[in-house]
Amino acid sequence: MLKVVIIMKIWHSEIPMEYRNQVVTGDANEQMLRLPNDCIDLTVTSPPYDDMRIYKGDEFDFETFLLMREQLYRITKEGGVVVWVVGDKVINGGESGTSFRQALSFIDAGFILHDTMIYRKAGPAHPASGRYFQVFEYMFVFSKGRPKTFNPIKDRVNTWYGKKWSKERTHRLPNGEMKVTSWDISEGGKLGMRFNVWKYQVGYGHSASDTWAHQHPAIFPEALAADHIWSWSNPGDIVLDPMCGSGTTCKMAKEHGRNFIGFDISEEYIEIAQKRVRYAQPPLF
Repeated sequence: MLKVVIIMKIWHSEIPMEYRNQVVTGDANEQMLRLPNDCIDLTVTSPPYDDMRIYKGDEFDFETFLLMREQLYRITKEGGVVVWVVGDKVINGGESGTSFRQALSFIDAGFILHDTMIYRKAGPAHPASGRYFQVFEYMFVFSKGRPKTFNPIKDRVNTWYGKKWSKERTHRLPNGEMKVTSWDISEGGKLGMRFNVWKYQVGYGHSASDTWAHQHPAIFPEALAADHIWSWSNPGDIVLDPMCGSGTTCKMAKEHGRNFIGFDISEEYIEIAQKRVRYAQPPLF
């Protein structure tokens, strides 16, 4: 007999009704002012990288970032997480370093830099002259205090499955002395927790399961959003994307039984996001 588990949707009473499981047109910083303190479990978002793209005439300068950083800290629950997917533009022969500047600024605001992860693109490398081709972006994982949720993805083949061995290893103590210890290795399962470099196929037919998403000029893979949503939230939690673009984060939140809120300044992109969210199917179990 098929058993359907209904996930209770628990919303903070001060979150506007028009935001609940909706993507809304508007300036993110202005919209977030309407959200109460400590109401968001997880944010998964990607800002415009420097001035590599101007989205419908609206720039994302550092002052705008600082306002968003303050709002994100205010509305994130204790133990909540912000996943910030970002890269840098090459200017005058060197990378801008904006990603690092933003990361340090998050720390200044009170966030913990819980992990510096890498989003490795499996598609064609971005061509470059005088440097190795660029194939990755940063996924900074910030937390407000210790993360309250961690659901590790275990899809890495264990090299030591079925084996057990011991050996002595040395490590250096803080005072410079060497210490010898016995090291036992025993991996019981075939699959272990993945590392913090995540590789995804990108481009048309890979990043999204629908065609509408590609009307947006810069989407990240649905699998990337889904993996972070799974890792840092639980069913019924509230997931935010304040710059939702084509709505990837919101779509994957719905498909994984999470509540969601999305903002974007562009009416055109919101129409794409609304269509994607409308056809997304929540889980039965």
